[in-house]
Amino acid sequence: MTRVRTAVLPTAGLGTRVLPASKATPKNLLNVFDRPILSHVVAEARAAGIEHIVVVTGRGQGAIEDYFDHQFELEAQLAEKAKDEILADVLADLPRPGEMSFVRQMGPLGNGHAVWCAREVVGDEPFAVMFPDMLMRANPPALAQAIAAHQQVGGNIVVVEPAPEGEAHRYGIVALGEAAPGFDGRLRQMTGVVEKPAPGTEPSNLFISGRYILQPEIMDLLGDQAAGAGGEIWLADAMARLMQTQAFHALRYDGTTYDCGDKVGLLRANVAFALAHPAHGAEARAAIEAQLKR
Repeated sequence: MTRVRTAVLPTAGLGTRVLPASKATPKNLLNVFDRPILSHVVAEARAAGIEHIVVVTGRGQGAIEDYFDHQFELEAQLAEKAKDEILADVLADLPRPGEMSFVRQMGPLGNGHAVWCAREVVGDEPFAVMFPDMLMRANPPALAQAIAAHQQVGGNIVVVEPAPEGEAHRYGIVALGEAAPGFDGRLRQMTGVVEKPAPGTEPSNLFISGRYILQPEIMDLLGDQAAGAGGEIWLADAMARLMQTQAFHALRYDGTTYDCGDKVGLLRANVAFALAHPAHGAEARAAIEAQLKR
């Protein structure tokens, strides 16, 4: 079975739910405690064994490429002032030679179109898709769990989790078949997706939460995919077509998701990552508790 080596990170969205914060700063460069959202997602990809990361950017997002490049004046000043720990943090996010590519989505044409823009870099191999809006805390990382599932059953893997009670109608909800061996019943055949089902008609309570392992044939389908809701090209529509000829499995991953495309979700992520920080967690907890007592 071909190993998953490449991850596609679509970042070209406008971030309307977190405006005005994303007016001048790309939403995926907004901070979650000590570093940008995108830095956390790249760390997840690396921890899962991904060798090449393809970042799909849009107009006005040059700062994303700049973040993953040297800033020689800053680095020289940190070195001169012996701020070695800070310098190490700054350098840690920089890609190794050949590890990261950037492609441009020329317009807001949908998440499926964003993935399709990476087709020449992905080539003829299975690949991961990671939507950075959905920041996941898990051990092992969510993408590593998905790759482990792919190594067992092959095909296409979609990471899912329970929708908040009473809110399944807001999401793409998966329809499920038989359980696959292992994974404590958390890995099951996926037979369909229902976008925003009417209350009471949901095929399950599990929604797609932002991590995928997909076969390369999805790119051909995205290339001729008709526009869907909002006049955009959606990954879910092409997946529904691919499901007619290839196996899909839904993995209920073990971890917690924070929707950083939402103001309150971004706040939750900041609190969670601050409390879990190995060096600053105790200090962060004291600050949060002091604030709550006011």
